[in-house]
Amino acid sequence: MFNKELRFAGHVKRFLISSMGQDGWEVREEQDERIVRQIHYTDWHRVERALGMFNLEIGQLENQGWVAVA
Repeated sequence: MFNKELRFAGHVKRFLISSMGQDGWEVREEQDERIVRQIHYTDWHRVERALGMFNLEIGQLENQGWVAVA
């Protein structure tokens, strides 16, 4: 559903949102293979807010030189 990976100076950050079917969505942030944040939501509006926060953080990281990986 949403999967963005950024790299900088040997470090990796991943931002993921996955559908869990009728059980809702998993919102996860990883840094260098560690899970930094993992939340399960059943309310789509909370997922939208999490996506907005991801996009803000991704924009800030790209301004600092992080590069998106295809």
